[in-house]
Amino acid sequence: MKQALLIVDTQPSFPVPAEIVQGIGRLSAVIHSVATVERHDESITPFERQLGWKPSKDDVSLVAADRVFIKHGYLPPPAAIDYLAGLKVDRVLVCGIQAETCVLAAGFALFDAGLQPTLLKWLAVGSSLDPSGDLGARLWAHHFGAVLSSPDQLGLG
Repeated sequence: MKQALLIVDTQPSFPVPAEIVQGIGRLSAVIHSVATVERHDESITPFERQLGWKPSKDDVSLVAADRVFIKHGYLPPPAAIDYLAGLKVDRVLVCGIQAETCVLAAGFALFDAGLQPTLLKWLAVGSSLDPSGDLGARLWAHHFGAVLSSPDQLGLG
C-alpha cells in the first residue's frame, strides 16, 4: 500500500509533547511526508480579533518533512492537497496538533479531494478543550472511518 504522511501544525506556537514530536519524526523518516505550519496573518484569518490568540508569524515545523506548506487558518492550503493527490497514494496518514480542529479540517480537505485520510491517534494531540485528542478521534471515525491506534497497524513492515 502506497502511503504518505500529513503532519498538521506541529510547531512551537502549540504545546507539543516531546514524545509526539519524536514519534512523528521517526515515522517521517521512513515515509514520504508533508507538513503544514500555521502562521499568523490577521488580514487573512482573524485569530487575534476573534479569539484573542494568534500563532507566530515565523513558526517552523518541529518535524523534518519532505515538503512544508505554510497555511493561514484551519484548512491545509490547496497546494498541499494537490501535492498529496499528485503522489497517487492509497491513503494519507494524518497526525499533529489540534485533533478536533486543524487535524479534522485536514481530513475533510483530503476526503473532499478523493483521498483516503487515516488518523494516527497516538500521534495526534487535541486542543486545550480536549488535550487527549479523543474528541477529534471520535469525530474522525464518524466522518472518515479510518483511525489507527498504534504503529503496528501501519503496514510498513
